[in-house]
Amino acid sequence: MAITQPISPPGTPAGDDAAVVLERVPQKVKPPQMHQVVLLNDDYTPMEFVVVVIQEFFSKDRETATQIMLKIHLEGKGVCGVYTHDVAATKVDQVMAAAQQAGHPLQCVSEPLD
Repeated sequence: MAITQPISPPGTPAGDDAAVVLERVPQKVKPPQMHQVVLLNDDYTPMEFVVVVIQEFFSKDRETATQIMLKIHLEGKGVCGVYTHDVAATKVDQVMAAAQQAGHPLQCVSEPLD
């Protein structure tokens, strides 16, 4: 029976001295900065519309949506959710588009958390 030598891939030197070991260096990645999506109070947007927007775009139940709406009404603004930058920007765009389509001046902004 003949003994055969292992064949190295093309372009690699032959022999045991040519072994290359790659060391994996752990990378330190910071978590993404979070942003809060805030609805602002105005004197024209109906409260019921604000509740529906909070339920539809922020997946809140009716009671929680009503509490957020009352906070917006009484304090001038209310936080609807905390998301990564891209998700928060998408939520702002969705709310603004819905308000514009319904003819309401509701304003929605994204604020970075410290």
